[in-house]
Amino acid sequence: MFKKTELPNGIRVVSEFHPHSRSVAMGIWVLSGTRDETPDVAGVSHFLEHLVFKGTKNRSAFQIAKSLEEVGGELNAYTTREHTVYHALVLKDHWRTSLDVLADLVSHMRMRKSDFETERSVILQEIGMTDDDLEDLAYDCFFEQLFPKHPLGRPILGNLRSIGQMKMQDVLDSYKESYSADRLIVAAAGCVDHQELVESVQKLLGHKKNNRRFHARRLKNRSRPVPQVFRRCLEKKSEQLHLLMGFPVGSMRDKNRFEAYIINALLGGGMTSRIYQSVREKKGLVYSVYSMLNTFHDFGCINIYAACENSNMKDVHRTILREINRLKNGKLKESEVELYKTQVKGAILLGADDMENRMSSIGVNEMVFGEYRPVESIIAEIDKVTVKSVREFVRKYVDVSKTSVLVMGDGAKDLQQELEEVVL
Repeated sequence: MFKKTELPNGIRVVSEFHPHSRSVAMGIWVLSGTRDETPDVAGVSHFLEHLVFKGTKNRSAFQIAKSLEEVGGELNAYTTREHTVYHALVLKDHWRTSLDVLADLVSHMRMRKSDFETERSVILQEIGMTDDDLEDLAYDCFFEQLFPKHPLGRPILGNLRSIGQMKMQDVLDSYKESYSADRLIVAAAGCVDHQELVESVQKLLGHKKNNRRFHARRLKNRSRPVPQVFRRCLEKKSEQLHLLMGFPVGSMRDKNRFEAYIINALLGGGMTSRIYQSVREKKGLVYSVYSMLNTFHDFGCINIYAACENSNMKDVHRTILREINRLKNGKLKESEVELYKTQVKGAILLGADDMENRMSSIGVNEMVFGEYRPVESIIAEIDKVTVKSVREFVRKYVDVSKTSVLVMGDGAKDLQQELEEVVL
């Protein structure tokens, strides 16, 4: 059973009651991420996520960690381009403890100069680690090329310059501005009573105020991004070449978003997908190859990733392009569409048995749609997808001429002519 309450200060509380669950998943969603930052403080959202765990007015860093681990629970956080989430998973008897800790993190951060410098060093190392992980780095570089003048194109971690020059006051200002009541959603799933949850949230977070000034700046930074088509080869020392391709699709809100799920599954969502079968199973050109649907409030992209030996890259690239063209120019069979509809529905239904997934789902739906979307309604919408609607989606979005390509690794520049001649 789902319930929603908005507190007087604007905080939204959403919960889904599962009486037979032993656990409760709790999350506080902060509607602020990388695209809400200015260039001079790029990475501040992620920096802030690190720093809140260093201590609050009520708990030391050790006490924050111990508070949930001592009852067998888990506590974590992550930052995206559009939001930050602090989340916990505990046994049902300890949900109040988890909420108390999460509320403490988003309300009472205590920053010391030593902690600030320690975490600066940690994040600079994290950025360096990303440079060593070319799969992650490829995605950062891809979005930088796709949106060269838009905040959505900035790396979540920031960069060496912005993190190196960031001041304590920059982080404190961000904490005050972006962690305001109008930017918070408290979501819970499991064996938790909604009214008791609301009363606890009011007690712990009812003091927080709105911040209209931040909201106005946020709207400006959230201007609709315009993707730039590119073909780029970047040299980087590595054992393998990394390929990342992508073409624009609809946003999270798009009426054809479920067609996008189907096309992603068909292209590279699993071992039965066309690209996996043609590139790995039939030709043995790669170990890792997949597609991924990345969606935001106002934009979406299907990405295709592969890593292989330098000598195989031309074949990998051309094989993937042939599959994209085959999808564009071929005739999809009803049996194929039904197969991937069943695959997508199965993944959603399996995920619905997990309390963390349910918490995340109701948090995302509140953030994106401002309403509850039960699993049954999602399945019903997928059932409405037809061969005709998928074909219309393909005609609208799947286009090799609009597919951007990034190749990264040792010897990548040798493929620049290949990209320009074959893709264009």
